[in-house]
Amino acid sequence: MAPPQDAQLVVAAAIVDSLDAPTRLLTARRRAPSKYVGQWEFPGGKVEPGEAPIAALHRELDEELGVTVSIGPEIHNPQAETWPAANGIEIRLWLAEVASGEPVAGVAHDDLKWLPPTQWDSVRWLAPDLPMLEELRDVVAR
Repeated sequence: MAPPQDAQLVVAAAIVDSLDAPTRLLTARRRAPSKYVGQWEFPGGKVEPGEAPIAALHRELDEELGVTVSIGPEIHNPQAETWPAANGIEIRLWLAEVASGEPVAGVAHDDLKWLPPTQWDSVRWLAPDLPMLEELRDVVAR
């Protein structure tokens, strides 16, 4: 699955406490840019030219949170190959579990929270992450 040629591919992770029986989701609060400050998201980042999406996801989670993860299934958009965001950005999202390290808010984020599904709506999510969150609810409920 590739985004349109002119789109920037971003990879993100729905990091849960267990891939087998998730009970909590790690959320990350944006520190910048100013229009996103204080909003919560799935951590991740841009895929560099020539970089495989999974390799980019591992790199971004190490850089942003200081963790390595086990990657689970991709959370697919039922209507498209990717999840659309603003400014030509297309997102791919995977379920993941921390394999080593303790997540720490770094340069991109100023806070992290582990939330049970009943509290997912207690934070103000970035708008592009809301449809992904809804699909994640269905995946976690299975």
